[in-house]
Amino acid sequence: MKQTFLAAALALSFANSAYAAGEAKNIIFFLGDGMGPSTVTASRIFKYGEDGSLNMDKLERTARIKTYSNDAQTTDSAPSMAAYMTGVKMNNEVISMSPETVATPPGKDANGNLGINNCAATGNGASVATILELAKAKGKAIGSITTTELTHATPAATFSHICNRNAQYAIAAQLVPGGAGYNSALLDGVDVLMGGGRNHFLPYDASSSAGKLGRADGRNLLTELGAKGYTVSANKADMIAAPTNKKFIGLYSSKSHLEYELDRTATPPVGEGATQPSLSEMTTKAMDILSQNANGYFLMVEGGRIDHALHGTNAKRALTDTIAFDDAIKAALDKAKLTDPTLANTLIVVTADHDHTLAFNGYGKRGNPILDINRDYKTGQATKDADGNTYTTLVFGNGPNRPDLRTNLDSATVLADNYLQETGVRLASETHGGGDVKLFATGAGAKSFKGTLDNTKVFGLLKSAFGF
Repeated sequence: MKQTFLAAALALSFANSAYAAGEAKNIIFFLGDGMGPSTVTASRIFKYGEDGSLNMDKLERTARIKTYSNDAQTTDSAPSMAAYMTGVKMNNEVISMSPETVATPPGKDANGNLGINNCAATGNGASVATILELAKAKGKAIGSITTTELTHATPAATFSHICNRNAQYAIAAQLVPGGAGYNSALLDGVDVLMGGGRNHFLPYDASSSAGKLGRADGRNLLTELGAKGYTVSANKADMIAAPTNKKFIGLYSSKSHLEYELDRTATPPVGEGATQPSLSEMTTKAMDILSQNANGYFLMVEGGRIDHALHGTNAKRALTDTIAFDDAIKAALDKAKLTDPTLANTLIVVTADHDHTLAFNGYGKRGNPILDINRDYKTGQATKDADGNTYTTLVFGNGPNRPDLRTNLDSATVLADNYLQETGVRLASETHGGGDVKLFATGAGAKSFKGTLDNTKVFGLLKSAFGF
């Protein structure tokens, strides 16, 4: 008994020393696209109430992140995610390239679709190494999964280098080992890839449901990836059945992003939602595959549709997708702790690439539904604007839903799935916000994440956690 206790104590001491050293075998980097502080707070209240906590709230290390890009106070997703992945400031729309790279418009293919690589061999900037490429060079497994198209800005920043984020057909080509346009810094390839946008990988077919979408070069990148040893999946069932000892690519939408969580879980599900896995399921499957590598892994997980709902000023879908993202964090923590109880060898980081203009509005009564009309904390009665009309607690600084003349709002209207919150400035689409975002961390090396940090500094902390 004494020997057993001593062995346990020594094991715990070793675990704690590994944690203190900040040498992570594995890193899981969660990115909530557009998940600014107001979205985090509203999502917490939406699901757990004012006194509750999101799973990300429970991570013991926190920091504040500055997000401006090389040429703009308010960043877009491409340079912000690339800053996390490379440690380099770059211009808006540029993905994992040097600061001087200009985001020249991408060309169009023979079918009129954006996607021709417009910066290869032109002298327009140079590639800068990503943390996934560095991890791969050290013998680690790497993965990138998202609820957006796999070639969208955030996932693309992990594995590609291009001077305009909209060149998505060229971005897809960078994933095929040995193929034309391949990013050779990925060596034998990204081990796990999941998302939507299958059209970027398949040849143009005028008779297909994807219409004009598809590759004008005639390549079937999924066939090419299969020939390189990848299991290719189109739905949740395929993903579940996929072996864990092979590389994997899952593209769960034929021509766009995955469904919003609200629609994926509706009865019946909307669009292709019935066949799509949740972000939690994608995350744990990715961990199962990547953990087969004895040297460890780096996994990026994006909750990407948070951003899209915010652009559309649809707070209900934004909050629901934030909760799904938060659930994926819990799923990853639970799975990691099965083999690494103290997270001595695993670092989990959660952050956002930028803010939005969502505002938390008025002096609402505690317990009032966060999506409802605002009710006074003293009387519980609906609060009114200067013209005597009710308003919602959540509003946006800009976007498409600014009425010429405000009228009374009622609960049935504002709590509906498709309700769009009112906006201050009328624009065709709500914009990103330039404010700082939050970062949460736990596990090996998490103690280094503190204070106010530029997004480029996070890259250095990730490298340090890996001991690079």
